[in-house]
Amino acid sequence: MLSHRQLFLQNIAQTSDFPLLIEIERAEGMYFYTPEKKSYLDLIAGISVSNVGHCHPKVVKAVQEQAAKYMHVLVYGEFVQSPQTLLAKKITDFLPDNLQNIFFLNSGTEAIEGAMKLAKKYTNRTEIISCFNAYHGSTQGALSIGGGENFKRNFRPLLPQITQIHYGSFGDIEKITEKTACVIIEVVQGESGIISACENYFTQLRKKCNETNTLLIFDEVQTGFGRTGTLFGFEKINVIPDILVLAKGMGGGMPMGAFISSQKIMSVLKNKPILGHITTFGGHPVCCAAALASLEVITDEKLYEEADKKGQLFVALLKHKKIKAIRQNGLMLAVVFEDFITLKAIIDKCLEKGLMTDWFLYCDNAMRIAPPLIINETEIRWACQTILEAISEIFE
Repeated sequence: MLSHRQLFLQNIAQTSDFPLLIEIERAEGMYFYTPEKKSYLDLIAGISVSNVGHCHPKVVKAVQEQAAKYMHVLVYGEFVQSPQTLLAKKITDFLPDNLQNIFFLNSGTEAIEGAMKLAKKYTNRTEIISCFNAYHGSTQGALSIGGGENFKRNFRPLLPQITQIHYGSFGDIEKITEKTACVIIEVVQGESGIISACENYFTQLRKKCNETNTLLIFDEVQTGFGRTGTLFGFEKINVIPDILVLAKGMGGGMPMGAFISSQKIMSVLKNKPILGHITTFGGHPVCCAAALASLEVITDEKLYEEADKKGQLFVALLKHKKIKAIRQNGLMLAVVFEDFITLKAIIDKCLEKGLMTDWFLYCDNAMRIAPPLIINETEIRWACQTILEAISEIFE
């Protein structure tokens, strides 16, 4: 019998020539464990997914109880399913009046695809504006509006009439015209290495979209559900989008995504054609039950209120001559080193010591730190000490 590692390499489609090849037996809270009982402190939360930690008891209970009642029953949008309605009510309770109608899907990239279709249908326009170095997913539509030609080159032709602007550039706002269906933008650019634009930039962006009747779409796939220090990232910049895209931290570890708008805008998907956007597994009842439990943990315990303070503690503790800069927004951090070779050596050494870290797609000289929101001060201090020890052991 082949080992799980051998089967993984033989039968599981690979995404790189150097997978981590760490076998996971179980995960709990801030940690996951191998069959050999080695533990790893998780500093990336499955890429901003496990905001309440791994296998939170309330999430696990919700999954078990819903799975015992019913799972998939019919394609999305036909049957009334209480896990969907209760989750939608809970989310919209925390959102403005123009964001009260939710379309549930399975992932961030699916939600982006739905939001793009919605904007085109509602405005009857075809141009979409996005940002250089943005990441919105890897399906062909989402890839079309993303940054990084290296990721696009071998998959062209992609969607036409995509215009890209520089994130945070006031001058580029003028590229928005009456021909623009929507502007899709991250509240914080994630895969660029935690790049934040000022509040006034988003205010001016909102103003230009209003002037041209262009829909403003916020991609909060990484920033949503408490990661920036508020429940949703747009609350920090005091600008409300026309369409909000959520995923990752939404499902408590289960696959979930959604795009949210007003009932007026969303209603255009019902006609010409009927079933203008459909999904088989979107809004899966077990995933919705998990998402509701996760959101209740985040809001009842106000986990987001400590995100900035915890992020700032990382900044204060990570002092070393090899660290060139640290960018931080809540519990999203990019620790910048000289180059990828330097960073990769540090990441590998951290893994040996039981600390899981990562880098960014468009910023491969920066270490990603985005732990579950439940991380405590003791764990933060241990993580920072481990990173500094790794640097010292390699370079001193």
